[in-house]
Amino acid sequence: MRRLISLLAAVALTATACNGSSGDSAIKIGFIESLTGNYAPLGGEAKKTVELAVEQINTAGGIAGRKLKLITLDDRTAPDQGVLHFNKLRSEKVTAILGSTFSNVGLAVEPLAEREKIPYISLAPADEQVKPVRKYTFVVPAISSTYAEAMLQYLKAHAVTKVAVAYDTKSAYSKAGFAGMQRLAPKYGVQLVRSEPYETTATDFSPVFTHVRGSGAQAMVAWASGAPGVTLAKQYPTAGLGIPLYMTASQASKLWLAPVGKAGEGVYVQSAIGVVGAYLPDGKLKQAIQEMSGPFVKKYGYEPPQFAQDGYSGVKLLAAAIQKAGGTDQEKIRDALETLTLVTPCGKYTYSATDHSGLRPTDISMNRVKDGKLVPTDWARKQIAQTAQAAG
Repeated sequence: MRRLISLLAAVALTATACNGSSGDSAIKIGFIESLTGNYAPLGGEAKKTVELAVEQINTAGGIAGRKLKLITLDDRTAPDQGVLHFNKLRSEKVTAILGSTFSNVGLAVEPLAEREKIPYISLAPADEQVKPVRKYTFVVPAISSTYAEAMLQYLKAHAVTKVAVAYDTKSAYSKAGFAGMQRLAPKYGVQLVRSEPYETTATDFSPVFTHVRGSGAQAMVAWASGAPGVTLAKQYPTAGLGIPLYMTASQASKLWLAPVGKAGEGVYVQSAIGVVGAYLPDGKLKQAIQEMSGPFVKKYGYEPPQFAQDGYSGVKLLAAAIQKAGGTDQEKIRDALETLTLVTPCGKYTYSATDHSGLRPTDISMNRVKDGKLVPTDWARKQIAQTAQAAG
């Protein structure tokens, strides 16, 4: 009889462990992030707020009395490392995985999460992760094509009908953003009069500027991440193009503002709504932002940048799904994510069976650099105020 009881107990334990749980112990959450390599500055910011959100949840008693245990692994800004770490986390029987800020890593890990049926919360914005919808993959930041549409909406509202676009051919984020602009530009009456590809290793953008000169463009849009975004912006003032420069949310950080310095003044930069939370009216959205930004500023001495917004929101989304699922059953967590509505610093998410990205162009602010800071344009202030009011 004792042997039978022991056997039954072992079987029950094994079944629970395979489902990402471990009885009454902590809930294991995997976190793959770029902490070294080209994307380390971006991934490091996400890591800070992922840890902050986990700390806040655990301090408040965890989820149904169970604490979260974060297992963080460095993908070194390399897709193959992301794959290795996914396999390690699978062997650790994690409940779910938060994915890398680097889109190329996200695209390498996502098929594995689908195969193993592990909920995967990606901090990368590449469209291909969720277009078409993948059953177990959910994206936190607004995807590249959503940023493209928000950009086009702003351009249309300001009678900018001809633009030149530069994009990084080695970045999944940049390529998806450029493709989004190509696809959506006719809808907003915008013509892409010049397309200029470059590579992540580019250090001289004068050939790009030369090709844009004389194109008739009224503005230049640059899709860039990391070092190229800094280099392009620093070289832009001396290019003599005489048209405004627009950049995307990858530049919504002191990691871009500080090294660019005075060259950044007047540049238009998109961002998640939480980056400019100080300009929002009171309500649920501003409260969600302050719950993150207050402790972050106190600890690090500066406002949380774009990538920090995503990391914090990712943990909050996953925690809400685990709570809604009533435990760590991975299928129930997946189902909970797909029907989840939640206000986070990035905006109000409404995932569904046909939308695993959850955010809209109205969750994005168009800002301009003034005195080294991102300040929402008048047009954006009206839009983000309406977004905040709609969140409650």
